[in-house]
Amino acid sequence: MLKLYNSLTNRKEKFESLNEGLVKMYTCGPTVYYYQHIGNMRAYIFMDSLRRVLKYNGYKIKGVMNVTDVGHLTSDADSGEDKMEMAAKRENKNPYEIAKFYANIFFEDLKKLNVDVPENITYATKFIPQMIEFVRGLEEKGYTYKIDDGIYFDVQKFSGYGQLSQKDLSKKGNTRIEENINKHHPFDFALWKFVPENHIMKWDSPWGVGCPGWHIECSAMGRDILGDKFDIHTGGIDHKTVHHEDEIAQNDALAGHRVVQRWMHNEFLLVDGGKMSKSLGNVYTLSQLSQKGFTPMDFKFFCLNTHYSKKINFTFEGLKASSLGYKNLKNLVKEHFLGNSVVKDEVIEKYSNEFLQAINDDLNIPLAIGVVWTMLKNESKSKQIYELVCKFDKALGLELDNIEIEKKEEVPQKVVDLAQKRLVARQNKDYALSDRLRDEINDLGYSIKDKKDGFELEKL
Repeated sequence: MLKLYNSLTNRKEKFESLNEGLVKMYTCGPTVYYYQHIGNMRAYIFMDSLRRVLKYNGYKIKGVMNVTDVGHLTSDADSGEDKMEMAAKRENKNPYEIAKFYANIFFEDLKKLNVDVPENITYATKFIPQMIEFVRGLEEKGYTYKIDDGIYFDVQKFSGYGQLSQKDLSKKGNTRIEENINKHHPFDFALWKFVPENHIMKWDSPWGVGCPGWHIECSAMGRDILGDKFDIHTGGIDHKTVHHEDEIAQNDALAGHRVVQRWMHNEFLLVDGGKMSKSLGNVYTLSQLSQKGFTPMDFKFFCLNTHYSKKINFTFEGLKASSLGYKNLKNLVKEHFLGNSVVKDEVIEKYSNEFLQAINDDLNIPLAIGVVWTMLKNESKSKQIYELVCKFDKALGLELDNIEIEKKEEVPQKVVDLAQKRLVARQNKDYALSDRLRDEINDLGYSIKDKKDGFELEKL
């Protein structure tokens, strides 16, 4: 039985998809105004684990991941500059060039991490008509109002607001900074923002020239591809209190029922016990880890050894230990690949059941990795164990089946013949001839070591 935690109900629940055998799943993707750091990447490693475990259980997936290339302001309180426009000024490029450059790097990083990418990758700028139509639907149902800087969602008209974040509408002095005194309530959020004439990314709409709010893009793209009911929505814990709360409000207000059945969030990745900060110089990318001698898979293994719902503290000492552990794990896998022992069927069944129970208990990947370690260490070296690890790795995504076997280069026959003649010379105690033959072998690029009953040749 697959059980997954639901942030909406705050408990683990048996998972059953709305459509038999098919999971419809939406993942909050990146805002492509800069490089994605390792804290961002933890969310996609979590997404990868979830997708892999669902597939391991026999499900097919219809997944969507957005790429935010417009509409994400520097403040969650619907204020500040659009991050894409900000990056364009910083790098003296247009926002579309910025988006293409950083999106390409993001997807290269996912590939390096062996992340199972969703079936549908959606760019916000390609779904503007769907967003406008979504806002029109909310307007027709009476959930919106217009003020000087845009069209806003009136949270007081949606009775379910706060169900995910536990925010209380009566307590207006909440953590969300209020900068627009014209809003009906501090928690009201922008659906469509009006922009100045010099704004690069702008579109015509029934309400005036502008650009979409950040939250509306996910709702519109999810509805367009997955429909008005789907199984899972994932993202980082930082999205829970504002972005995802606002998504629920506009989704359910338009549809008239719950759209997303299960919300799942991964916890923060801390650095040296605190948050990443450019001012502290502790914001790292995968490329920067590689420059320090670590592979992307070292980092993935580091993340997978902590449950997705727990904070993880990144240090280079921890990453180094994880890197060593990953190498040792792969070496054990290699030993089983070269083994020839026979393992009983009941042993295979035992480990298979333990692994499945671990991953099906809300993606307990650390426990599942523990099952793999125990199996590799305790069982005699067997190709059967290697094949079982390869099966398990479909859920882990650690490239454990990528075994590098050193192939010894075939020694040229001329060198072998000289070595055979030298062996005879040594047996006849003709050491002068033996030395000359050794020199000839060396000149051909090989060394020869004498053994009790023969010799060993190695390339110089």
